[in-house]
Amino acid sequence: MDEMLTVTEIAARFAAEWVLVEDPQTNDALEVQGGKVRHHSKDRDEVYRLAAALRPGRFAILYTGVMPDDTAIVL
Repeated sequence: MDEMLTVTEIAARFAAEWVLVEDPQTNDALEVQGGKVRHHSKDRDEVYRLAAALRPGRFAILYTGVMPDDTAIVL
C-alpha cells in the first residue's frame, strides 16, 4: 500500500489491529498523524516481526483498538 492515510483513516480501515506505518507524518509533539501502511494484523508479534525483517528507516506501530485501563505500556 503506497497511499498516504491519516490516523483516522487507518483506524477506520484496520479497526482493533496493530498497524506498521512507514514514514509516519508527525506533529511537533511527535504524535503520528498519518503515513503509509506497510502491514496490519490482529497479532502484535506478527507486525513486530515484519518490522524487524523489513527494517524500515522511519516507522511507527499503532494499535487502533482500545487498551484496557490496567494496561502498562513500556517504551
